[in-house]
Amino acid sequence: MKALVIAPQPFFTPRGTPMSVYYRALVMARKGVKIDLLTYGEGQDVEIPGVRIVRIPAFPFLGKIKTGPSLLKAFLDIFVTLWTIGLLIRHKYDFVHAHEEAAFITSALRPIFRYKFLYDMHSSLPEQLRNFGWTKSKWLTGFFEWAEDGALRSCDAVITICPALADYAVSRIKDPEKHFLIENSIFEPVMLADSGSGATVDSGVDVAAVFDEMKAAGLETIPVYAGTLETYQGIDLLLESMAVLSKRLDGTGLIVVGGSSEQVSHYRDMARQLGIAEVCRFTGRVPQKVARAFTERADILLSPRTRGMNTPLKVYEQLASGQPLVATRIPSHTQVLTDEVAFLGDPEPEAFATQMAAAVTDTDLVARKVAAALALYETAYSPAVYAEKIDKVLGRLGQCAG
Repeated sequence: MKALVIAPQPFFTPRGTPMSVYYRALVMARKGVKIDLLTYGEGQDVEIPGVRIVRIPAFPFLGKIKTGPSLLKAFLDIFVTLWTIGLLIRHKYDFVHAHEEAAFITSALRPIFRYKFLYDMHSSLPEQLRNFGWTKSKWLTGFFEWAEDGALRSCDAVITICPALADYAVSRIKDPEKHFLIENSIFEPVMLADSGSGATVDSGVDVAAVFDEMKAAGLETIPVYAGTLETYQGIDLLLESMAVLSKRLDGTGLIVVGGSSEQVSHYRDMARQLGIAEVCRFTGRVPQKVARAFTERADILLSPRTRGMNTPLKVYEQLASGQPLVATRIPSHTQVLTDEVAFLGDPEPEAFATQMAAAVTDTDLVARKVAAALALYETAYSPAVYAEKIDKVLGRLGQCAG
């Protein structure tokens, strides 16, 4: 089979990496699918045998592409559309695999080029517009709802990445057999094209030195948060919880990995105002490999997200880590996590601090939750399970008429 994958994202960058795009392409290529992957100009090429990366112009003078909807993405998607048409004219594809808003392009062009259409639905785009506060226009949100429903109706198969999104998608399609729930649950090292190894960019951060410095300062237990510092990630909640925890327990520190310089400056100021600056460290953005080194050394892993429907990719890696996980009790987490596998607290400082304290002090409970988390990952989210789900999607596409 030959496929065109359209991923309107900065593929591949050490920050905000579109991991699901990478792993979908990786697993499909291993199953013999030849792939042209069309993406934005920003990013670094990766090595996936059987995958050719095609880029639109980068336009670096327009700035970096940020998480969430933006006018810059809307501008770049004009070029994604033009490049898509060019590729469809020159090549015969068995199916087009469209990520996110590329589904709108793919749905519109399908009557002309008559390909099979796989919609990879990472989120509800109307919900994204609301979550990021990008627009208050009911007309614009309604347009995206109409376009999203059209893509769901016209596609031959649709992938969603979490149960809540699956329910949303299935409620809008007539044939539930064309829906596949495939969580973003695998996390092999990414092979950058020019480095020969996964994300080896020098970040200027000495992971061991950061932990050694904190241990020397008497901080014996060190939880780690790694991810973006967007508002929905709950860093405000995390720092407020840390302030509560510091009054209950001595010897607990916190490392926050990720974020732009502006975000880091904001949260450092907040830590000072809360009186916890001495026990907190902020690294800023680091390559994927460095972020993973921080989480591997952590005593506790954290996911303080306060809103959203999608389950964070890092939750699956946290389940498989062998380390205790403290997360907020919100649908984004609870559609995967339970009290048997994680320390779940309501998204307010006292409750979250209570769960952090339990993860520090209750060693028997930690051992039981960690064992249950490892078992859950192996039976429901492992690479073997992921590959079986991709097989079913390819089988569905093979059965559909062209």
